[in-house]
Amino acid sequence: MSQPRPDEFQPPPECPVFEPSWEEFEDPFAFINKIRPIAEKTGICKVRPPPGWQPPFACDVDRLHFVPRIQRLNELEAQTRVKLNFLDQIAKFWDLQGCALKIPHVERKILDLYKLNKLVADEGGFDLVCQDRRWTKIAVQMGFAPGKAIGSHLRGHYERILYPYNLFQSGANLLVSRVTLHLHPSVKSVSTRLHCSGLVEHELGENRPNLRRRMGSFVNQVFVVLQVDLVVCLVCGSGGDEERLLLCDGCDDSYHTFCLIPPLSDVPRGDWRCPRCLAQECNKPHEAFGFEQAYRDYSLRAFGQMADAFKSDYFNMPVHMVPTELVEKEFWRLVGAIDEDVTVEYGADIASKEFGSGFPIPNGRLKVTAADEKYLSCGWNLNNLAMMNPSILTHVTADICGMTLPWLYVGMCFSSFCWHIEDHWSYSINYLHWGEPKTWYGAPGFAAEQLEEVMKKLAPELFESQPDLLHQLVTIMNPNTLMAYGVPIYRTNQCAGEFVVTFPRAYHSGFNQGFNFAEAVNFCTVDWMPLGRQCVDHYRMLHRYNVFSHDEMVCNMASKAGTLDVVLASAVHKDMVAMIREEQDLRDKTTKMGVRHVKEAKYDHLQDDERQCAKCRTTCYLSAITCRCSPGVLVCLHHIDDLCSCHMDDYTLNYRYTLDELLPMMSAVRWRAELYDDWAARVAETLEAKLEKKKGLPVFRSLLSESEEKLFPENDLLRRLRLVTQDAEKCSSVAQQLLNGKRQTRYRCGGVKSRSQLTVEELSSFVRQLYNLSCSLPQAPMLKELLNRIEDFQQHSEKVLTDEVPGVMEIQSLLDVSFDFDVELPELPRLRARLEQARWLEAVQQAGGRPAALTLETMRRLIDQGVGLPPHPSVEKAMARLQELLTVSEHWEDEASGLLASRPPHSIETLSAAAERLSGVVAHLPTCLLLSDAVRAARSWLQEAEQLQASGCVPRVNSLSDLVLRGRAVQVHLEPLDRLEALMVDVQTWKESAAAAFLQKDSALTLLEVLSPRCEVGSDRSPKRKSKKGKEFPKSNKKKTPGLNTLTDVERALSESRDSASAMETLVELRLRELESFSNLRAANESKLLPTADCMDLKVCVCQKPPMGAMLQCELCRDAFHSLCVRDTSDSCNSQPWLCPHCRRSEKPPLTKVLSLHSALRRLGARLPEGDALNHVVQTTIDWQHRAPSLTPEWNRTGPAQTVFYTEQRCIPLQGLSGELEELMVEGLLLQVSLPEVQSLYHTLLDRASDPPTDGRMSSPQDESTDKHVSEKKAKRHLEKEELDAERRLKEKKLSHKRQKMNKKKLQRRPTSTSPRSDFSQSDDSDEEMAVCPAERCQLPEGEEVDWVQCDGSCNQWFHQVCVGMTTEMAEKDDYICVTCSLREDRK
Repeated sequence: MSQPRPDEFQPPPECPVFEPSWEEFEDPFAFINKIRPIAEKTGICKVRPPPGWQPPFACDVDRLHFVPRIQRLNELEAQTRVKLNFLDQIAKFWDLQGCALKIPHVERKILDLYKLNKLVADEGGFDLVCQDRRWTKIAVQMGFAPGKAIGSHLRGHYERILYPYNLFQSGANLLVSRVTLHLHPSVKSVSTRLHCSGLVEHELGENRPNLRRRMGSFVNQVFVVLQVDLVVCLVCGSGGDEERLLLCDGCDDSYHTFCLIPPLSDVPRGDWRCPRCLAQECNKPHEAFGFEQAYRDYSLRAFGQMADAFKSDYFNMPVHMVPTELVEKEFWRLVGAIDEDVTVEYGADIASKEFGSGFPIPNGRLKVTAADEKYLSCGWNLNNLAMMNPSILTHVTADICGMTLPWLYVGMCFSSFCWHIEDHWSYSINYLHWGEPKTWYGAPGFAAEQLEEVMKKLAPELFESQPDLLHQLVTIMNPNTLMAYGVPIYRTNQCAGEFVVTFPRAYHSGFNQGFNFAEAVNFCTVDWMPLGRQCVDHYRMLHRYNVFSHDEMVCNMASKAGTLDVVLASAVHKDMVAMIREEQDLRDKTTKMGVRHVKEAKYDHLQDDERQCAKCRTTCYLSAITCRCSPGVLVCLHHIDDLCSCHMDDYTLNYRYTLDELLPMMSAVRWRAELYDDWAARVAETLEAKLEKKKGLPVFRSLLSESEEKLFPENDLLRRLRLVTQDAEKCSSVAQQLLNGKRQTRYRCGGVKSRSQLTVEELSSFVRQLYNLSCSLPQAPMLKELLNRIEDFQQHSEKVLTDEVPGVMEIQSLLDVSFDFDVELPELPRLRARLEQARWLEAVQQAGGRPAALTLETMRRLIDQGVGLPPHPSVEKAMARLQELLTVSEHWEDEASGLLASRPPHSIETLSAAAERLSGVVAHLPTCLLLSDAVRAARSWLQEAEQLQASGCVPRVNSLSDLVLRGRAVQVHLEPLDRLEALMVDVQTWKESAAAAFLQKDSALTLLEVLSPRCEVGSDRSPKRKSKKGKEFPKSNKKKTPGLNTLTDVERALSESRDSASAMETLVELRLRELESFSNLRAANESKLLPTADCMDLKVCVCQKPPMGAMLQCELCRDAFHSLCVRDTSDSCNSQPWLCPHCRRSEKPPLTKVLSLHSALRRLGARLPEGDALNHVVQTTIDWQHRAPSLTPEWNRTGPAQTVFYTEQRCIPLQGLSGELEELMVEGLLLQVSLPEVQSLYHTLLDRASDPPTDGRMSSPQDESTDKHVSEKKAKRHLEKEELDAERRLKEKKLSHKRQKMNKKKLQRRPTSTSPRSDFSQSDDSDEEMAVCPAERCQLPEGEEVDWVQCDGSCNQWFHQVCVGMTTEMAEKDDYICVTCSLREDRK
């Protein structure tokens, strides 16, 4: 934004703008009285009517014709006019001497001759300035830059133009008497200097006759001597140098050009005046300045066209687009420019009585509509306002145009109204009907004399010729100039439809922004009465006429005292008291002066100009002095001496009322005003009471109530009483709040200042205000005591705040005390900040006292908190110490972290040295503690490793594993750890080799579980084994070894054993338990598989279902299994004893491989549970090998072995087998090592059992191979049948149908016998075939009833149900297909 130029106009502040409500707008006088305390401080104010108040424009536009005033803008401004007058005098001075004035230019600017002349005069004159060489100073004061030799130029211009004029003004150029023929030496020297300088330029007037004559140019040569004797120079008395002798065109005196002061370098061409004639012309009095009337009569329309054209041409844009700020700045620039002459016209003071008001009036030319009739009687209609009852002017009998009758104003751009105050210092109100804005400037009434003094000081020349210049409305002065001298000035832009009100004695001026139409009128209120009388005295001093007689108006009001309201009556009474007292003094003075004649005079019947004082032009009413010598001439009693020179006896005192007539009038007014005066006296006494005499608030309220009851009108005293009462009530309320309120929300609201809170300064000022109130409030002493407490709090707070390290409790106590003060305390933010600092310092101190809790995070948190604290030396010191500690701690943490993270790890010596250095840091450093812990752990581990090595025993693997794991966790390089890790690798390698040798593919058993004897036998064969174990197996009488119930117990026992011997004892004991358990299990399984058992009640195999089809029997546990559930089809070797999945736990490697593993175990140098178990396995195997040859197999068959199911493989029958041989065979089967002795014993026993008994059938080897083939086919068939079981079970109807079919077949084929074998003797060959069971291993069942089942395949043969593993229920539910038919279906 560009900065304004130094000489650019700066708008003054805005005046108040009021926007009354419709209720306030009803009564204009009440509203103006209401806003007067505010608006009179600025002198002017603007009133914006409520929206919708738009009176119609009622002026007769066609009839309105006026002659405007001509205004030359640069002549309006006082200082500019003084400059122009000065230049006119200079120009006239040189013009009378035959020279035309040319104003020089300096630095391409017109030289301000007035300012140059004034500055030189202020410095002591031309000679003194030259003597002291002050021309550079003069140049700087005139605004020229120093250092450019401007001073010498100014000296030359001054000496050439202004110096001769100043000599003329001083009278130095006036010549002495004609008889004096010699010049004064000083004058002669000056004359010689100016003559030699030749600085005065002469120019010939082009259109003027040359009246200057040279002596001898038209004189006859014969009479030369005579002429020379008759015409001589009045200075030197010589007639010589005829060519240099001048003749004055005014008085015919003759002078030599070189004898003049200043001397002329040449004879002027044109008119020339001698010094005496020049003095006479220049000293003629000036005409009073005033506006000229234009030569043209304008209509409103014509004037508007001219005004719009002027503004549009001047600004080169449409009139409505020109900003008001631009017009304002341009106006004041033109007013102060002497080289720009802009002329405008202003239609001012147009009488509304002649052309009609802009407002509608009753019986006016404009016929208003019904909607606009309200404007006829509206108080804001200026035709009504001045003459309404509250206006004092209603008591003025004459119609005063401009005061009681509105005036009209038609303006154009730049047309202005100059600084003035209203007649009789009255109010004025101006309404802008339409058009562009009017810019106003105003000064308050109390600054009127100050404004007058400033203008007289800056333009004294104007006031010397026109003392009442400011009453002529012809002079303006820049508001910035007045403001520079301390005069308060305010401005406003009055737009169409707005009022501007000026207050008594308020100077105002302004200009129009463009074409507009305004209307104005004066009015007076009760408060104006004292100012009105003061104005009359002021007018008398200025010899200015009165617009109306103030005394006459007062007497008119007194004569109607009964109709006056009490406030007006009181004001009239006070005015009458002063008026009568002054009149009585003047009449007494007149009597003392010798005036004897008195006469009554009806001055109210005379026109105002017929009763004006001849001296002061005051309108006389109560009295006047006349003389017989001057009929029609009178003077007021103040100027008796100025009437004439006659004797006092010839004077006559003319009076309108005698004093005896005035006193009753005053008494009537006093009686009317007594009610109000008494109330007013009590109010005044109450308001002016001091100290202990002050009344309480109830007294003020009672006085207000009394004024309302007696309907006292609104006035200054009542307003003051109301304001004081309102202030007292507000102060009382605020004081009570301050006394009752506590700062409960100080912290909850975030410290935001409440609207009701005061600062301490405001509270102190408020307490002073309470004591300065006219009312006495009981809260004042209590607030004073509260203020004292607050001041004590502030002093204590300052003391605490100055302490270097204050206590937290002390600060908190101060903050707690502050809760009782509902005042904004500036110490509170500082105390809160200090409290935070103290708490932080306390936290730092506590953290430093407990190094174990002083972590890096704690230090960073404290530093972050400290950074947010306000600065303080103690905080900064603590911050520095904390920051240093944090830096050191972070350094050691990083170093410790690097040492611990190093790969490979550092030696224990390096870490021990670092740990010793870290021990000096007073802080909790986790990484450093880890480093110390690592050093301690390393030392402990090394000590433990040394102890393990020094013990001399073979260490256990679990101890070594634990030691290795703990060693790996230690972040220190441990030399024994590498050897131990290598040992553990070897152990793991051995375990993997052992596992590969013993463990079956996808086995869920561990190596230890395979190598160790079983803890429990048969517990894992049924899901409900726990609940049935007691019932299914007989309890052993031998007590179990405690603590070896699970594999975990075994592993723990082996790990905790002292040596291999104790471990072997544990395993031997566990083996005995295993043998005992298997013995019981074998007996139980043999007993449940006897033919006497119900086949459907049996639960066999891993699936825990009844026997069905071809079955397999385990040689170890003797339990039966479905071949499809357990038989591996890929295993076709029948040379080995068949063991069930529960009994076959390992791959049973050969003894050579086991012995190789055993040798590798002994080379490891470490004990492990699997190694102990392998030792036991090897020892047990070798023991069994030694015992096996000593026993000779013996077989005592008591009968054929029978079971309830059909088995695919041959199984060693237990009947007739000795217990010792059976135990040997069980022990061999339990071995986890493959021994040829076990296989040999198995075949031996199997062969012995297969020998045919005397009464039994033995199958041949071919039969055995056939049986084997048939079994395989039967297994396939059974597998297919099992796959269809689910679908067949869902078809209940089909199953039912098959049962019916089965019963039919039985009935048809066995009508008389339950067995086909019963009719064997009576059947033919086919019948015999049917009578024999075709099963390969027929068990030849016996009994009264033998159940048969027929093949549902293609052969339709009958089989014993027991020979093919079927039951009656199964035969009824399922189809049976024999092995032969199954094979046929497979081939297909």
